[in-house]
Amino acid sequence: MLDGSPAASNDPMSALAGGPVAYWDPEVEGELVCRAVRDETHDVRTFILASPSGRLFRYEPGQFLTFEFEIGGTAVSRCYTMSSTPTRPHLVSITVKRTPGGEVSEWLHATVRPGTRLRTGGFTGGFTCTAHPAPRALYLSGGSGITPLMSMARAHDDLASDADIVFLHAARTPSDTIFRTELELMARHREGFRFIPVCERDAPREPWHGLRGRIDAGMLRLAAPDFMEREVFTCGPAPFMAAVRAILGDAGFDMQHYHEESFEFGELEPPAPDTGTQAGFTVEFTRSGVSVQCEAGTFVLAAARAAGLRLPFACTKGVCGTCKSRVVSGRVDMQHGGGIRQREIDQGMALLCCSRPLSDLVIDR
Repeated sequence: MLDGSPAASNDPMSALAGGPVAYWDPEVEGELVCRAVRDETHDVRTFILASPSGRLFRYEPGQFLTFEFEIGGTAVSRCYTMSSTPTRPHLVSITVKRTPGGEVSEWLHATVRPGTRLRTGGFTGGFTCTAHPAPRALYLSGGSGITPLMSMARAHDDLASDADIVFLHAARTPSDTIFRTELELMARHREGFRFIPVCERDAPREPWHGLRGRIDAGMLRLAAPDFMEREVFTCGPAPFMAAVRAILGDAGFDMQHYHEESFEFGELEPPAPDTGTQAGFTVEFTRSGVSVQCEAGTFVLAAARAAGLRLPFACTKGVCGTCKSRVVSGRVDMQHGGGIRQREIDQGMALLCCSRPLSDLVIDR
């Protein structure tokens, strides 16, 4: 929350001059401005963002933001984890792999430059080392899934943490290893931090002499012989995480100490409406001027989309906050996954993707 302090100058260097501290609040300032763009690999870029008024950021390492982009006249929402660390509060960054044919990633790489403004909501997400503190941890990432784990690693490094961390990262080739130089530098500086890249094959002009292939049980035992006693954090493509879960499951790992993050929302659709015999309710969308019928056991978003109403959504799991809307009247049963804050609920907001009607509804959409 903002503390009432006056906003800082637009000059980013003014934040170093001292004086009252003001924190960024997306409900007051719902945009971020790009300050710099950095190439990490041939198809991965980091976009470094700031508050337009120079406010500072507060979040947990590993959390994410939901952005709303205007692409071809259509609003498109995507979630991106911070690759930055909250221990450096003046800027935040997202690191994005360009996927051929990817609507948003190709637009970001082609369009966003210093000065570009991006609309976004607040920080959210429970995939963070601060929620599961442990003296020993194992970070497992694949491809661009490295970003939340990089945020955590940077936080530990900045704070000179004494945690024992093994960071195992899988990439196609050495040249595809995101943040490789920085992670190798961390490993040289900190006795309790080990970075172990794994590559599937050589790069065209860089042969690979380290671990090769895909992460398996043998690699885990080699990298962290005591992995059964560590807190495990995993992020990457769905097949990568499924393989990690299988390896740990076969080893008898206590999955209460396993945590994962995934943002493969583009392939998801809202759940199909319930076709049972439960009583239905009328849901009126005031701005759209449309009313739809919604069964008691059906999510409001699913019913709206089944009726042809285009509403913004991304995760359909109550995590990203994209479908957040104000319930003007009526009651809902909402089982969210962290994408909405209690004070927003108290103000009458709800996530339509995970809200079932308990009465007729009027929604400000």
